[in-house]
Amino acid sequence: MGQEAGRGYFISGGRDEQRLESRDLETRIQEAVAAGQHYLSIDSFGQHGIGGRLWSAKDDAVYIEVFGPPGQRLGAMGSPNTTVEVFNNASDDVGWLNVGADIIIHGHAGNGVANAMAQGRVFVGGNIGARGMTMTKHNPRFDPPELWVLGSVGDYFAEFMAGGVAVVCGHQAQNPSNVLGYRPCVGMVGGKIFFRGPHEGYSHSDSKQIAIEDQDWKWLKKNLLEYLQGLGKEDLFPVLAKPEDWQVLVARSPFEKRSAPRLSMTAFREQVWDQELGSGGVIGDINRADRSLIPLITTGDLRRFIPAWENRKYAPPCQAVCPTGVPVHERWRLIREGRVDEAVDLALLYTPFPATVCGYLCPNLCMQSCTRNSQDMPPVDVKRLGQASLQARLPELPPLSGSGVAVVGGGPAGLSVAWQLRLKGHQATVYDRRASLSGKIGEVIPKTRIPEQVLQTEMSRIQEVLPRVNLQQPLKREELKQLREDYDFVVVATGSSVSKIPPIPGKERIITALEFLAKTHLDQIQEVGRQVVILGAGNVGCDVAVEANRLGAEEITLIDIQEPAAFGKEKESAEAIGVRFCWPVEASKVNDQGVVLSSGEIIPADTIVAAIGEVPETDIFPETVAIEYGFVSVNENFQTTDPKVFAIGDVVKPGLITEAIGAGRRVALLIDDIVSGRHPGAEEPEMIDKQRITLEYFDPRYVCFDSLEQCAGECASCGSCRDCGLCVAICPQAAISRQTLNHGGFEMVVDPDRCIGCGFCAAACPCGIWNMVENDALIE
Repeated sequence: MGQEAGRGYFISGGRDEQRLESRDLETRIQEAVAAGQHYLSIDSFGQHGIGGRLWSAKDDAVYIEVFGPPGQRLGAMGSPNTTVEVFNNASDDVGWLNVGADIIIHGHAGNGVANAMAQGRVFVGGNIGARGMTMTKHNPRFDPPELWVLGSVGDYFAEFMAGGVAVVCGHQAQNPSNVLGYRPCVGMVGGKIFFRGPHEGYSHSDSKQIAIEDQDWKWLKKNLLEYLQGLGKEDLFPVLAKPEDWQVLVARSPFEKRSAPRLSMTAFREQVWDQELGSGGVIGDINRADRSLIPLITTGDLRRFIPAWENRKYAPPCQAVCPTGVPVHERWRLIREGRVDEAVDLALLYTPFPATVCGYLCPNLCMQSCTRNSQDMPPVDVKRLGQASLQARLPELPPLSGSGVAVVGGGPAGLSVAWQLRLKGHQATVYDRRASLSGKIGEVIPKTRIPEQVLQTEMSRIQEVLPRVNLQQPLKREELKQLREDYDFVVVATGSSVSKIPPIPGKERIITALEFLAKTHLDQIQEVGRQVVILGAGNVGCDVAVEANRLGAEEITLIDIQEPAAFGKEKESAEAIGVRFCWPVEASKVNDQGVVLSSGEIIPADTIVAAIGEVPETDIFPETVAIEYGFVSVNENFQTTDPKVFAIGDVVKPGLITEAIGAGRRVALLIDDIVSGRHPGAEEPEMIDKQRITLEYFDPRYVCFDSLEQCAGECASCGSCRDCGLCVAICPQAAISRQTLNHGGFEMVVDPDRCIGCGFCAAACPCGIWNMVENDALIE
């Protein structure tokens, strides 16, 4: 396999006078690195891929010295922790798809050096073959890729180069009269080339020569010395470090390419083709019919597919799954633009509880749906933005319209609809039978889940917007009927307050979860004993478990007849204190010893809590409102069978707090449409296909986020243009331009006479804005 030898761990590329297969040598290298060997000496016999893909070492530095002749793709897909040094010549495709490795070659290198490299450095102590530095790229978050060549480069150098830095020193060049080879820089769209020595031209339509600025020379001089030291040839520094000997090439911008004169197909036919071959071309002597040219690469109506800029046509996954509809990606955009206060304030247009719910209580469906999850990258931390929303400033309230709505219930659903109605200019009057607003948020959710000051601050803000509140008002059916007559609409959001208790012997020994949590919230329960059993293993049961543990319980068991429905923070908190989930089991009775299961097993318990759900009180509804299976029946707009009465929240069906808040917003918008005489409700946009998003531009190494600005930078802005200009820069025909609109916005416009339908824009767009669609003109 290998042995300790000399400066490093020795691995031979041969065995029993036979050359090892490339994959076998790579396996040996990978195994050695995984075992902790980070200094390797390789005696190679032309094996391919040496020094690449050593990701298992993670942040530990790996040095590989290669003494024999290496094969192709030396250091291919190399990682930032790797250094590969070859004391010989190297074959083709050195540094192919390199993403960070340093590769040092003391001799010459073959074709395709640094092909498609994105990070890292390649040092060559001689000359290189054709198509070096082609299709390179540069993520501005990292240092650009670098290629250093002591001699000269071969033909088609920097073809389609899109980023990075190349340095051609021209020392002992293979062709002293042309250090850049034949046709360099064709299709170049980015990057910079420093070169020293004569050349025989380059693609003037794609690149241009510029003067060396002081900053460029300082960079070149500093790194030139490091490069020469890496080769052991620092004695050449005085010879090479003369600024008057160096020249610089850079890519032309798309706008420069657009203005560059180009021969049209018609002009080419007349001035070149017909002049060389005669009228009619190569078959002009046998056929005189008109043959108007169709170009090999088509534009205009002849394109099979054309690019469509679909900005904001689709909803990002985070917004699409959020019941409240908060445009999370829009808030991150504002933060990227330095408008943090606007981003924070924006939340109040969608929810009165941006900090309480989004920052603490919500299971954050937006984060679960984040596109970044599809490539095992952590989702952007929306909780951090939610918590920052505690400082949100109230929007300016419009004057009252004269319309009035009665809202029965002062929990999250009722306060949401009342809040949204007031933001639209309608008077909302809240009725609640409790002594204070907030519903279950303030009564039963454990204080450990949310700082008390957060809820108090948001409730003060809500009461400032909603001054018309009637507390301790337990309404009956006749009173609800009267509200229906007194107001334009009535919205009932009374929740589910009747807890279910299993009909088993001994049920009088059971306390309901709502009662238990409400009493612990008020410190009316001081102890629960050592053993607690909870019937029901959902999120409410987990809240009960956490509170029981706080009160001293040591053994806590949650039982259920099915797989536990708990998820998110509630389940994590319960598991953290060591609760036991037991399922599928069924309680048959309760006695002095505890809970007796249908199997006959007894689970000892000092306290038994039922957390198997709640149902609403529906006897306050008039006969015109239909009740089904114990809940209020509503249509897709939360309208009951009485068109003046709406119902939202747990009175309709059990759900998340965010679902109750979202339902309140939807109903408020519908009521606003009705009283304003508009056609009710616009359809929500379809969620964008996550496969359209390009996440390669983002750093997968982020496992946590330190600031709002860092979160904003890592948001992919799915379906919403980040105005990065990448599509403009990458278009090979300079067909895309950014145009400012009258209202201050912008759009990307395609020139059909230039566009060839190549799809580069759609493939490169990080946000999935561009789409290639069939050309209707061609179909017709």
